[in-house]
Amino acid sequence: MSIKRLHAGPRMSEAVIHGDTVYLAGQVGNPGSGVMEQAEEALAAVDSLLAEAGTDKSKALQVIVWLADMGDFDAMNKVYEAWIDKDNPPVRATGEARLATPAYRVEFIVTAAL
Repeated sequence: MSIKRLHAGPRMSEAVIHGDTVYLAGQVGNPGSGVMEQAEEALAAVDSLLAEAGTDKSKALQVIVWLADMGDFDAMNKVYEAWIDKDNPPVRATGEARLATPAYRVEFIVTAAL
């Protein structure tokens, strides 16, 4: 079975396609902006990568959300719930974690079918 890597760099690929599944690296928004803005930007990046891989959010299988502060849970959910395909919701887990820099508030990791 083939493996295709999108936007491969020295540390990671932005997406990896294996068989009928695409795995996205964690997507973040512009550092320093609010959690809702970062969530919108990150999910727009998810949409772009899924489209490049030949799929879309209706085929999302799993979403992992990392928040720098669980106090942002409700604000992030407002953006997420507006973005998600309500007819095809994926499984999801959300946790609190220290992200790559303190300026990041939210990160989304998505796995989808092709």
